Amino acid sequence: MLKFYLDRAEQAREDAEAATLSNVANRCRRSEAAWTLLAERAALAERNREKLALEKATASPA
Repeated sequence: MLKFYLDRAEQAREDAEAATLSNVANRCRRSEAAWTLLAERAALAERNREKLALEKATASPA
């Protein structure tokens, strides 16, 4: 999922650079920011899942 978000952010960045109208470029930049934020959140969730899995694996049975 992370790669998808990063790919969309990159596409939005390219679209902003190619845009000739300022409102279109601004829209693309907002889109890039949103996709980047989603990628950051997905990366955080992935790290948290890995951390939780490691904690569960190393925890002694109760």
